Amino acid sequence: MSERMGVRLLALLAMACVVLQLAGGCTGRQQAVELYVDAMSLKELNENDKAIVKLDQATRADKRFSLAYSMLGEIYEQKEDYQKSAASYDAATRLNPWSFRDYFSLGRVYQTMKEFALAVKAYRRACELKPGHFGANLNTAKCLYEINDYNQAITYGKRAERIDPNAGELHQLLGNIYDSQKDYEQSVRSYKRALEMNSNDTGVMMSLAVAYLRTKRVEPARELFVTVTQLQPGNSSAYQYLGYCFLQSGDVNQAVNNYRQAIKVNNMDWEAYRGLGVAYMTKALAEEDAGLKAQAVELWRQSLSIKPDQPRSDRLTKLIEKYSK
Repeated sequence: MSERMGVRLLALLAMACVVLQLAGGCTGRQQAVELYVDAMSLKELNENDKAIVKLDQATRADKRFSLAYSMLGEIYEQKEDYQKSAASYDAATRLNPWSFRDYFSLGRVYQTMKEFALAVKAYRRACELKPGHFGANLNTAKCLYEINDYNQAITYGKRAERIDPNAGELHQLLGNIYDSQKDYEQSVRSYKRALEMNSNDTGVMMSLAVAYLRTKRVEPARELFVTVTQLQPGNSSAYQYLGYCFLQSGDVNQAVNNYRQAIKVNNMDWEAYRGLGVAYMTKALAEEDAGLKAQAVELWRQSLSIKPDQPRSDRLTKLIEKYSK
């Protein structure tokens, strides 16, 4: 046994002794504590299945022994048996409604299961027990965002910001929330703050660049998309957005080049096919080139074949009909 494991076991045994003393003359509780101590030892030795057997026996000996349910929740979570983990943590919280650890763990498991409404309920209780806990407030905001409760998500996000104003992950989340509310100026500020925390995060760069586009700031968006393509040459979305930026600024040839690169990287990028079709049609109408017009129509057809239910598909269909004549 390693020295570190030995120290941890001694600490756990000390805690168990305290519990045992509190149990007094209660035979069921004494038996449960002894089984719990055995389970702790087995868990430290990575004998989780055997530990589960001991913990199940402990809960039968004393149905109100919350520590056993808590450890069951932890072991089942490690085993990725999230249904049993949630059930165990839930039992622990009902037996000990003052346990921040169990509420936080229950929220984490529900979040992993994408049961976001249940996760919110658990995390909110964790926040009540420890209002100054950054992770509890952040995760509450994340789950509220997932269920589209944006106002409450901002409330908890702001609480988390007061606790740790320098967490890039939080500012990215706030950017996402503001973006969902169509408050693009606020989303730009939040994404910029997130990028200050991690200047090489291409995900934040993409989000900030898109927010710039939504506020009609094409040039700073273009610069960010160029940086993303330098850091991630295989990012088709960055090339596709670059095509759009050049199209907006009137540089049709550069738009064509970037849309083509997006398709080269990902030949299922329906947005790139659609954008390239627009670029070709722009050139075709300017140069009165029937061949380019036919290519544009074919590219639009390819876009629709990849994603028939794309936004404004009816408009694209009408354009195909119009320029096919």
